[in-house]
Amino acid sequence: MLAARTQPSEDLPLDDMRRRVRDLFEPKPWLYWTDFLFHITLTWVAFAMTVQAALWSPLQVLTYLVSVFALYRSVIFIHELAHQKRGSFGMFRWVWNLLCGLPTLLPSYVYSGVHNHHHRKNVYGTAEDSEYYPFAARSPLEIVGFLALSVLLPGLLVIRFVALTPIGWVSPLVRSYLWKRASSLTLDAHFIRTTSERDESDWRLQEALACGYGAAAIALVAGGILPGQTLVVWYLMVFGSLSVNAVRTVVAHRYRNAQRQPMTITEQFLDSVDVPGQRFVTGLWAPVGLRYHATHHLFPSMPYHNLGEAYRRLLHDYPEVYAQATRRGLLDALRQLWSDAQASQRRPTVQADATGSGAEHSGGLR
Repeated sequence: MLAARTQPSEDLPLDDMRRRVRDLFEPKPWLYWTDFLFHITLTWVAFAMTVQAALWSPLQVLTYLVSVFALYRSVIFIHELAHQKRGSFGMFRWVWNLLCGLPTLLPSYVYSGVHNHHHRKNVYGTAEDSEYYPFAARSPLEIVGFLALSVLLPGLLVIRFVALTPIGWVSPLVRSYLWKRASSLTLDAHFIRTTSERDESDWRLQEALACGYGAAAIALVAGGILPGQTLVVWYLMVFGSLSVNAVRTVVAHRYRNAQRQPMTITEQFLDSVDVPGQRFVTGLWAPVGLRYHATHHLFPSMPYHNLGEAYRRLLHDYPEVYAQATRRGLLDALRQLWSDAQASQRRPTVQADATGSGAEHSGGLR
């Protein structure tokens, strides 16, 4: 038995649900381009204004916040790239990398392939799922620890791509380590990456360009061509965006699978969370369709711009089951996770089982 997980009375009628939303699987490329280009342009304009503004002035605080949330929305398109058909969105993928992924040292290959395993029926929630950690069966302080790790991530990205990448070019041992243990965005510190059919064939070029972007920025600052605060603002902007993503990550699922056993599609859906909330507010911390995360787990290939419509249709047709996977807002979702984690500490037997599950979280590049 899985500890502290919801037991549905019956499986979801997946075939009927898919027929209900079968017209929503076609992506609209023009919307991807418009959305991304607008927000990445806003990101770098706000970034430049933050660098130039007077220290701690209202203008600098405002432009910094704009850069954080605009960058976050831009970065999250990496999730869409991981789910689109292999070979599609080729030009968009490279433009995304050149304008967003590489300047932030988050090239698309660190997510493609790895993330798709999270959606496999027999992988989700198990020890093989690098994006799952049973927070609800652990101490609440582990949630705090996971969120706090975000402050280190930009520095780790610099070390990985600027300092270690050139060493990997001459050392097969370092190159192998970087690929297996430092080329994947995961929650699991023990995850070892292997090759897969969805790995991007140009990952070596992406890695080299990320190294070049980082080294060039450092050189330009060292040479006095760019202001000295440029790197500080970059660090804080990336930290801010990754921090928001960390908060979103801990409410994306209920994380109740303490024993890391395989789960049915229905159980995976009920272990995931939709937070429709208010479009503007919720869209800031769960952009590009991620506020409909439970619905996304039912239909991983559905483009982000149609998830809201799918949620509304299925909520209308299946209100009782959808109510179980829906939270009113961010605070409601956090409160529920915290409450579950506290409750687990009052169940010694369950906690002992959970402690032996094996996976550890890192919240970073592994």
